[in-house]
Amino acid sequence: MGRALLTLVLLIGSLSIAGCIAAVGGDEHTPTKGQELIDLKTALERGAITQAEYDSSKAQVLNRH
Repeated sequence: MGRALLTLVLLIGSLSIAGCIAAVGGDEHTPTKGQELIDLKTALERGAITQAEYDSSKAQVLNRH
């Protein structure tokens, strides 16, 4: 449980940092929705996040404009 939570925090943190870079003008380093979904699926397959965490995060990625 602790490892999964840490991994989720790191994943969310990295996505937040990517958003900050884009806001400053570094748009070329912003992951695409597709890449974010691949990263989430990889985390799920490796057991770093639960199915519920995956489903929630996936919905957030897909609902972003």
